[in-house]
Amino acid sequence: MVDSREVPGQPQIRGVETSDLELFFEHQRDREATRLAAFPARERDAFMAHWAKIRADRTVFTQTIVVDGQAAGNIVSWETSGHQEVGYWIGPGFWGGEVGTKALALFLDQMKVRPLHAYVAPHNIGSIRVLEKSGFRRVAAQDVPPSTADDGGVAYVVFVLET
Repeated sequence: MVDSREVPGQPQIRGVETSDLELFFEHQRDREATRLAAFPARERDAFMAHWAKIRADRTVFTQTIVVDGQAAGNIVSWETSGHQEVGYWIGPGFWGGEVGTKALALFLDQMKVRPLHAYVAPHNIGSIRVLEKSGFRRVAAQDVPPSTADDGGVAYVVFVLET
């Protein structure tokens, strides 16, 4: 568990609370964020239904990133197609300043399953840096089917953390 002593400006992580979801919804509506993620924003009902499904699945590990008492984003890990994945979404007001890297480090201290896979759009340089600083290595590019990408398919870069 995370140390309860918060250091000002330093990210902490905690379990996702229902009150976090509205902010997560707003984060994923940001045009630049969806461009960088190469993933379309969901409408409110679809977004809330998606998070209800995530939170009900006891095999999915979710955490809220908190900076100075404010929810700054989330990190989620789930199993799919025989391997464990991790994804994160940081609110635009928290980009830079190592929030993503530090929050992911805290998450990785708790999430011990390895190997751990991450997929990132090749133009999302900030997210690529977060993964590389966190010990992930680039292994491949993989096309994602049109059902999950807004432009008919994206060649995501695949990263793996093995230890």
